[in-house]
Amino acid sequence: MISSASVWLVLLLAAVLANLPFLNERLFAFGPRREPKGVAWRLVELMLYTGVVIGIGRALEASGSQAAPQGWQFYAVLLCMMLTLAFPGFVWRYLRRHR
Repeated sequence: MISSASVWLVLLLAAVLANLPFLNERLFAFGPRREPKGVAWRLVELMLYTGVVIGIGRALEASGSQAAPQGWQFYAVLLCMMLTLAFPGFVWRYLRRHR
């Protein structure tokens, strides 16, 4: 896969997975439906999806070239990026008026 395409794939996947906990009431998108699902479950799901994005990104990096070692700064930036990408879902779930 072309390296720029894999970067866009990981970014698109991160955006979708960051919003997924806020857009449905199922546990981890496939589990049993919970009404209402609390904020703690949504944050646990967000952290799990962050791990999925890391795993897929590392796999794509390893398939294209040698995987570079990452320090704590990489994971701090990734966590901030996932929280930023989750903002539209958070606004839709908690700040929008539901009728």
